[in-house]
Amino acid sequence: MRLIYLVPLLAAIPVTVLAEPMTFDTALQRAAANAPSLRAGEAGVEATRSASIAAGQLPDPTLDLGIQDFPVTGPNAGSFTRDNFTMTKVGVSQQFPNPAKRRAQRGRAQADIGVADADLAVEAQNIRLETALAWVDLYYAKRRLAQLESLDESLGELQATVSARLASGSARPSQALEPEQLRAAVKDRRSELQADAAKAQARLARLTGDPDADVSGTPPALEVDGSALRAHVAALPRLQALDAQAQVADADVSLARANKRPDWRIGTSYGRRDPAYGDLVSVTLSIDLPFFGKHRQDPLIAARESEASRAGLMRQAGERDVLTALDSDLADHAMHHQRLMNARQTLVPLAKRRAELDMASYAAGKLDLGSALLSTLAEAEAEVDALSREADVARDAIRINYTYGETRP
Repeated sequence: MRLIYLVPLLAAIPVTVLAEPMTFDTALQRAAANAPSLRAGEAGVEATRSASIAAGQLPDPTLDLGIQDFPVTGPNAGSFTRDNFTMTKVGVSQQFPNPAKRRAQRGRAQADIGVADADLAVEAQNIRLETALAWVDLYYAKRRLAQLESLDESLGELQATVSARLASGSARPSQALEPEQLRAAVKDRRSELQADAAKAQARLARLTGDPDADVSGTPPALEVDGSALRAHVAALPRLQALDAQAQVADADVSLARANKRPDWRIGTSYGRRDPAYGDLVSVTLSIDLPFFGKHRQDPLIAARESEASRAGLMRQAGERDVLTALDSDLADHAMHHQRLMNARQTLVPLAKRRAELDMASYAAGKLDLGSALLSTLAEAEAEVDALSREADVARDAIRINYTYGETRP
């Protein structure tokens, strides 16, 4: 009975664990453990490995049953016993594909395993990248929202100040509306950021399996080393997948060439006749004769060789595409970093200083409230924009390292 009472509590434990905010590394680990596409890929690899066991094996033997030399015309027609040639036969035959074909079949099976492994590695890389970007997007969306919340609080305090001035008669009645107008504009901006946060949370929930996905901690500080990344290009899962496809094409060439070599079959049978004539044993050897290779095997070999050449060229094109994309991403990262530095060192300090000066002028009665509030809004927008630029830099670093590097969760 105690166990029955504990079952609901035990069932609730995983939900409680999942409901906790996730650090960056924890999110990657959960995505790797819970992504259905990765489980599907692993099942595909296992299926391919299991199928490879049968590759290159001898075909199953054949049981041969029959009646030989049964008379259908003449005086002995329809009789199993009056003709000494009639006999029942039982035998076994075994086909032996040529050794080159069996080796090629095993090579093709190993190439299929390589393709399945490479596809799984590509999917794992994609899951890591998508999870990392979703986490960062949610992290910075929440930071931008917090910045707007701070502005909304300061506007609330300013509203109280304006109300006090109205009561004393030192402010115009219309000035009471200006903070509310600005707060309405901030509310619109907050709605946009809340939508961004909801989208990022939905992506993170899909990848990690946590319906209430949330973030904690800070993003990793990832170094972007273009030279090291370029040196690592050949080992990328995407190019490894193209290498695996080229190996499959080479295996198909070997298999097509092996078809020019003859297969052979051995059979043995036991023939039972009328006891007066005695039983018989037969042994047969059959050999294929690929005499017409010019019109049969050679065209297939040429086709497979063309496909292998195509696979090799696609591998070269894939590497060029990756290097070009890497250079483009590095250029974007450098540009985003420069924009971030400009925001931190120039735009935000200027907006903050201007807001302080305008609020001081308003307090001294030298500036109207509307202008002072616009300066305050501009400062908040500069802060939010700086966070957006910081998010761009972080996204670039993650995308580059998780696409072209060896970063693992």
